[in-house]
Amino acid sequence: MHRNDAYPETKFRRTWFLAFKEVAIKGVVIAGTRSGSGKTTITMGFMAAFRRRGLTVAPFKVGPDFIDPGHHTRVTGAISRNLDGWMLSRVYNTAAFARAADGADIAVIEGVMGLYDGYDGRSEAGSTAQMAKWTGVPVILIVDAKSMARSAAALVHGFESFDPELDFAGVVFNNIGSPRHLAYLREALDGRVKMPCLGGIPRDDAVAIPERHLGLVTREEHGTSSETVRRLADLIEGHIDLDALWRRLPDLPGIAETRPTPIPGPTADMPIVRIGVAVDKAFCFYYQDNLDLLAARGAEIVPFSPISDPALPDALDGLYFGGGYPELFADRLAENRTLCRQVREASAAGMPIYGECGGFMYLGREIHDMEGRSHLMTGCFPFATRMYDRLRSLGYREVTLTADTVLGQAGATLRGHEFHYSDLEPSPEGDGVQTVYGLSDRLGRPRSGEGFQIQRTLGSYVHLHFGSRPEAAGAFVDACRIYRHERNRSTR
Repeated sequence: MHRNDAYPETKFRRTWFLAFKEVAIKGVVIAGTRSGSGKTTITMGFMAAFRRRGLTVAPFKVGPDFIDPGHHTRVTGAISRNLDGWMLSRVYNTAAFARAADGADIAVIEGVMGLYDGYDGRSEAGSTAQMAKWTGVPVILIVDAKSMARSAAALVHGFESFDPELDFAGVVFNNIGSPRHLAYLREALDGRVKMPCLGGIPRDDAVAIPERHLGLVTREEHGTSSETVRRLADLIEGHIDLDALWRRLPDLPGIAETRPTPIPGPTADMPIVRIGVAVDKAFCFYYQDNLDLLAARGAEIVPFSPISDPALPDALDGLYFGGGYPELFADRLAENRTLCRQVREASAAGMPIYGECGGFMYLGREIHDMEGRSHLMTGCFPFATRMYDRLRSLGYREVTLTADTVLGQAGATLRGHEFHYSDLEPSPEGDGVQTVYGLSDRLGRPRSGEGFQIQRTLGSYVHLHFGSRPEAAGAFVDACRIYRHERNRSTR
């Protein structure tokens, strides 16, 4: 077992260590019957409870979400990784899972939507159920039992029998009204389903995470305080039989055999390049795998804040602006004119710059908010973006490069996800901007929206996962090396 000193010593914790100190890694998928069943809060509660018992937790999230993994990281102290059945291949998913789970005591995977919800009604593709089978991890089914009684048993029975190949560790009822309510639900399950009832969770507004237009409020804003983490652990420990659950969880087979060899790093003749990555309350949506793949190709990741830093870090060879909420901090971003000017000058000088969604908005001329105010941004691209009070685009996207870019040559394909409440204002003519993306959805249907490139600055609304094409990370790092060489040669 891996001892964790983040929580105080307890007699129960010592008992847990004595009973389970030699076991191999275990895992569990937390899945709901539908979106909004409470799986995010309950997932965080399980993570907090396992941590309290001294276990090292490897957190994961099924799907393209950025916000939930941030909260996982706050609770566990470990980076939460995305697993995705459409953006990423089965080989990539299982390798990434094995690599991140290696050395942990338990892997906790939060599902997406309902357990069986995927691309369509005909297959499990893209679903939490598919990922549970790919990783070999059993499922805890979360059922919102508010205003339900015996009918809840029929629901559980249906989920259990729908796919006989899926392994269930148990069911947890959420939003329980009283101990008697839970007893009624247990009675309804008795003799009708195989999975055990692990417990019932009462409603607790103190651990609820606020929401906004793109989902839950981010870790950077909500904070997921130590008190919230404590209450999450208390909620699970007080209402779930963790001992019984632990005994039901099998050791995950094949972790050691599945673990991939490390991605080769740069050779001696490939110098390290410095890539500035915007990280603050406005820019916080990054797949950790993207940063890892850049680093593996020879990038030093240099975090900075477009909100508060007075200038860019020194000696950068490239810039990466991820998504987030620039519209909420547009006034502060606009006030930092020195940094905006430096980004624009770097773009004009040919520095490789990549921006997606919120980062793409920042690379534009200005942002028009929903109150009608305009906020000047960097001006790398000559067009503006305008916020709306309704969703403008949502869904998986496949990108085919229609020209050579800093992420690869024409014809290369990458996959990602799009989710935004803003749109581009019309672009002026004759400004030197190339359109470089052809977009299609997960069914292969053409979609509107294009990637744009000027000099070596590339931007789009699509959040790309470099794991869909790892060569893209290498192409960006190579572009940074070329720029570095050009810059050094010009200053001799």
